[in-house]
Amino acid sequence: MVEGKINEIHGWAAKAPGIKVEPWSYIPRPLGENDVEIKIEYSGICGSDLHTIKSEWGPTMYPAIVGHEIIGKVITKGERVTHLNEGDIVGVGAQAFACLKNDCKACSHNLDPHCPHSVYTYNSKYADGHQAHGGYAEAVRVDSNYAFKIPAAIDPVYAPPLMCAGTTVFAPMLRKGVKKGDRIGVVGIGGLGHLAIQYAHALGAEVVAFSHSPNKREQALGLGASIFVDTSKKEEVDAVRQSLNFLFITSNSKANQYNEFVSWMDFEGTIVLLALPEGNLTFSPFDFVRTEVSITGSMIGGVEIIRKTLAFAVEHNIRPIIERYPIAKVNEALEHMDAGKARYRIVLEGASSGN
Repeated sequence: MVEGKINEIHGWAAKAPGIKVEPWSYIPRPLGENDVEIKIEYSGICGSDLHTIKSEWGPTMYPAIVGHEIIGKVITKGERVTHLNEGDIVGVGAQAFACLKNDCKACSHNLDPHCPHSVYTYNSKYADGHQAHGGYAEAVRVDSNYAFKIPAAIDPVYAPPLMCAGTTVFAPMLRKGVKKGDRIGVVGIGGLGHLAIQYAHALGAEVVAFSHSPNKREQALGLGASIFVDTSKKEEVDAVRQSLNFLFITSNSKANQYNEFVSWMDFEGTIVLLALPEGNLTFSPFDFVRTEVSITGSMIGGVEIIRKTLAFAVEHNIRPIIERYPIAKVNEALEHMDAGKARYRIVLEGASSGN
């Protein structure tokens, strides 16, 4: 059995609900024969991190090291790992393990995030009882299937947001068959939305960007949107009603806004939830019957989707807009993110010594 090189991992953990992490260390699970050990160089901050450390999406297993947009270097690999080598620059997204068996209903349909044996990158447990911890740390161990080589064309500092945010927006575009000529709406020009615009534009779609922030107009158009709609201006919203084939909800829209969203859709259009509003959605069923519009959701991407996300980013020069913080200022970065001031993703730099 191969031994790992870092047998006490130092990082920054949340120990109670709130916007605060502090130095903490843990003993990682033994390196399995299909695992890799990664020395972390960059870790992105995702909205999921904030929800988790605040315990807003169900109970958090404190202490918890979050972070599921991880970029680093393979420093050890299990004896059965053949597709990765020590020294490879790899990325890890929101998942650390799935069974990937042909008789698994989820995995056999390339829906491995829904595998009943899934282990997510943090706030999740392996079958042996070990808790998974994420990227606000000096190292991480994951199943090698969930460590993805970062193409040389992508500067590693820009890669973290592609592992979660990029994959999250591209996954439903692939699954739902977004194609050239479709008219795609994106609600929210933020961490997810600014990448959704780029991916949809690169697929050949006409992109309509919706935001209540008129100061984002020029940037949205520069990223590939054909039309920018200031949602506070009725005449701009009215001009695009009943015109969209797909609408991707990337911001925490109010639960009672969905009747309005339906009115933007062409017949048989599809609304896709990528963000989770508080409470239950409220809408009139008559609107769906009259328009034949459907509403669905999308989780993260699995192995095949992440590979395609990275390859497509290289082919079409898709990159996130980031702000960079040293990991020693992680709490400052979290507060900046929580205040809605990030433009548009935050990347933490440097391995944590826990000091």
